[in-house]
Amino acid sequence: MMMLTVVWAQEVITQACEQSIVIPRSQGRYLWLPIQESAPEGKVQLIVGGMLQMEQNIRMAREKTDYYVALDLQPYQGNKALRVCVQNVPAGSVCFKNLKQNDNVDFALIEEKYRPLYHHTPKRGWMNDPNGMFYKDGVWHLFYQYNPYGSMWGNMHWGHSSSADLVHWKDEGVALAPDAWGTMFSGSCVTDNGNIVAMYTTSRPTPFGGDVQAQCIAFSKDNGKTFTKYEGNPVLTAEEKDFRDPRPFWNEDIKAWNLILAVGQEMRIYSSPDLKKWKYESSFGKEYGCHGGVWECPDLFPIGQPKKWVLICNINPGGPFGGSATQYFVGQFDGHKFTCEHQDTRWMDYGKDHYATVSFCNAPDNRRTVMAWMSNWQYANQVPTMQFRSANSVPRDLGMFEYKGEYYVSVVPSKEMLSLRGNKAKQPTEACEIVVDVKKLTEIVLSNAKGEQVIMRYDAARQTFSMDRTKSGDVSFSADFPCVTEAPTYGTVKQVRIFIDRCSIEVFDAEGKMAMTNLVFPTEPYNNIKVKDGKVTIYEIKN
Repeated sequence: MMMLTVVWAQEVITQACEQSIVIPRSQGRYLWLPIQESAPEGKVQLIVGGMLQMEQNIRMAREKTDYYVALDLQPYQGNKALRVCVQNVPAGSVCFKNLKQNDNVDFALIEEKYRPLYHHTPKRGWMNDPNGMFYKDGVWHLFYQYNPYGSMWGNMHWGHSSSADLVHWKDEGVALAPDAWGTMFSGSCVTDNGNIVAMYTTSRPTPFGGDVQAQCIAFSKDNGKTFTKYEGNPVLTAEEKDFRDPRPFWNEDIKAWNLILAVGQEMRIYSSPDLKKWKYESSFGKEYGCHGGVWECPDLFPIGQPKKWVLICNINPGGPFGGSATQYFVGQFDGHKFTCEHQDTRWMDYGKDHYATVSFCNAPDNRRTVMAWMSNWQYANQVPTMQFRSANSVPRDLGMFEYKGEYYVSVVPSKEMLSLRGNKAKQPTEACEIVVDVKKLTEIVLSNAKGEQVIMRYDAARQTFSMDRTKSGDVSFSADFPCVTEAPTYGTVKQVRIFIDRCSIEVFDAEGKMAMTNLVFPTEPYNNIKVKDGKVTIYEIKN
């Protein structure tokens, strides 16, 4: 075992340790840790005043440094006894020579060709499920599953970003960090008497293998910038292994809080007067929908006229084209039990890269606005980015439409996306919106000089829309990546909107009856488009 101790200058700490590095206070707020993605995980501990304050599993660089992540020392710089210890890393590893310290938050940022230009991404590190989204005082708040210490899954925190317009995002840092109850898994936020209450899952390993999951809450008086965890945590426990992703909401019909929670391959519904004491009401799931994997990240809300209730159920694996996807159910809810009105399985997005869809609490104008994680668990850790991994989908507004006597969820890009439209262009660029007026059999081919291409087809007779990304660029990182995805259109499509952003293509029927999201990794941007039997308009994207 190798242990490194970082010691503040002139405040020597005595410790049996193989190596120590003395760092003056004046060198800066951030201690930059060198990362090597192919390295095994080491253990990094932050010890303040003799007490362990942080312990994370980090792939400290051994033979080479791929990129840097930041350990923020500002909260502890007033303490004379501070140590950063690295364990389980060989003594000769380059990480011990390449440590840096400064105040530059943008230190050693990599210019990555696949970083989206107008989708939300973390500046560094790994991101998956969107969490705790809410709107308050003119600001949209987005929290997300976050690993600040590497761009592969692990060390789950809640990251936080905010936006005044739903398209430009400001990094607000870490909102919730692991504690004695475990790491911070998915959850939700609600507004209550002007304050924000976060409800989230904690996950910690057991001595017998596996982990135990429980539901906890935290309170914020500054619109989610800081949280105070409830002293009475956890507020809800169970013996099941997969017991997570709470989604509470106020139900005016019963004058109480409801909670929908994912448990294995079902959803459980609870009620509460105060978000602390929960009563089990019912379960939903048996004999409905797809059961190819674990049910996760639920949501439950009313929408449309006549009013229907929509239950969102994200599933992994089991998606229509393999891996993870978002299914939904339409029905009625009386505050105690959800009753589904159909037997078929319905998908909110028929692409390969749309997961963990959840809605914003308290969205204005009674809107039901959602965002999703734009990846797939089959290859999310292997996609060809380095310092960051994953983006969120463009924001979408949900509605309801009727087809052959049944009700379905409609999906359209949120109106705020129109603000990004710039001048019209003759050819596609790496970030643009393409509008195509389609006819009975329309083919759309995006391509570049390398021969890489994406082929989209609308077939009015079959009522389908498909996308072929088998030759889209780099598909080598996973055998599950090259694929053709196909969606039903539930009637005739007149126009599709296509959003391209370096590594993603999102397609929507302009009327909301079809959505399809797929990642692509062309070695150079698609700069050519051919449309057979259709009219095309291309818009530049404004920054």
